[in-house]
Amino acid sequence: TQIADLFGLQIESMPGDFIGKWQVLIANFATGSWIPFAFAVCTILIIWLLPKVNAKIPSTLVALVLLTLVSFGLQQLGYLRPENIGDNYTIERALPTFVMPTITVERIVTLFPSALTIMLLGAMESLLSASVADGMIGTKHNPDSELIGQGVANVVVPFFGGIPVTGAIARTMTNINSGGRTPMAGIIHSIVLLLIMLLLSPLTAHIPMAVLAGVLVVVSYNMSGWRSFVSIFKGPRGDTVILLVTFLLTVLTDLTVAIGVGMLLAIALLFRRILDVSSVEQIGVGEITDEPLAEEYLELPSGVEVYEIEGPFFFGIANKFEEVMVTVHDHPEVRIIRMRRVPFIDSTGLYNLQMVLERQRKRGVHVVLSGVRPAVYTHLEQTGIIDLLGRENVLPTFAEAQKRALALYEEISEAAPKS
Repeated sequence: TQIADLFGLQIESMPGDFIGKWQVLIANFATGSWIPFAFAVCTILIIWLLPKVNAKIPSTLVALVLLTLVSFGLQQLGYLRPENIGDNYTIERALPTFVMPTITVERIVTLFPSALTIMLLGAMESLLSASVADGMIGTKHNPDSELIGQGVANVVVPFFGGIPVTGAIARTMTNINSGGRTPMAGIIHSIVLLLIMLLLSPLTAHIPMAVLAGVLVVVSYNMSGWRSFVSIFKGPRGDTVILLVTFLLTVLTDLTVAIGVGMLLAIALLFRRILDVSSVEQIGVGEITDEPLAEEYLELPSGVEVYEIEGPFFFGIANKFEEVMVTVHDHPEVRIIRMRRVPFIDSTGLYNLQMVLERQRKRGVHVVLSGVRPAVYTHLEQTGIIDLLGRENVLPTFAEAQKRALALYEEISEAAPKS
């Protein structure tokens, strides 16, 4: 957005989309001038070099004031100067007046979808801005304060001719680079802007647009996070895909679409990774390495099988669990299902588990659960799975589950007809 002012391009209107912008910029590049470009380069050099001399001097402010004076001097001497704020905008030296908008049901219905989109975009922009600031100065922002403050402002400003506002990344970074570290910086910023508008607006008209473009070029570079961008390319391929898709959608569409799609991709990747580390498998007693308590395990007969579920029992792993139970060809008398490594279970997992248990019961197979965590136990109890199994068949340790399984096996063996 700063390319036109950076090179002094003469463009009457600029489209809103990224590709359209560049088409117009390239088509009008010959209309540029070396004077604004020289001012922009000088701005960048001052902001870059001055902190190396004295970090306490606000280099951005020095560049702004110094180059504005140079531009004003060139104008007074009759030389060419870069385009300034006064050439493009009029800043009135007065407070805005109160205006009561016309509110109708039809207008609310018409504007609500756009208002919702602006609200979501504004919230994302502000929280992203706060997160960037946290990373720069090592603090932790309060998201509620950010959004409540922004919401109050956006409710008030329309009555004074204002438009929706957000926390701006560019201004935040400029503020931090100039030494601002606390919420007082934002308050002082607002007060100073108000005083400038009321008292110094004729002077601000002389600020060159190229100088502002130079400031924003530095800000853009500092906030770009290109090192993090490069480092993510060295990581897992899934993270790289999410980064590129989010980046391209941010540039080519808008932040709302980009974050929405990026979050969906991140959730899908998270599920994929959970599935990769989750498993349902049949294990032998000799393979069991149980809790720190060294317990002697009993030998299990061939009619007792042991299965272990590892990882969250959500819809993906639930289907895998059902497949394992269905594809096993033999029908043992007792199955022990260890759930000590299941941190949570969702509704699909509960449903699949219940269906599997009911099928096992119809086949005459007894099921014993081992090591169910309290949170999972509560869900099993609420859905009636505990009653379906019988509380005596849900045990805290594998050793107890073994003993229960052997007892059930012996009962079944005794009840079986003798050949």
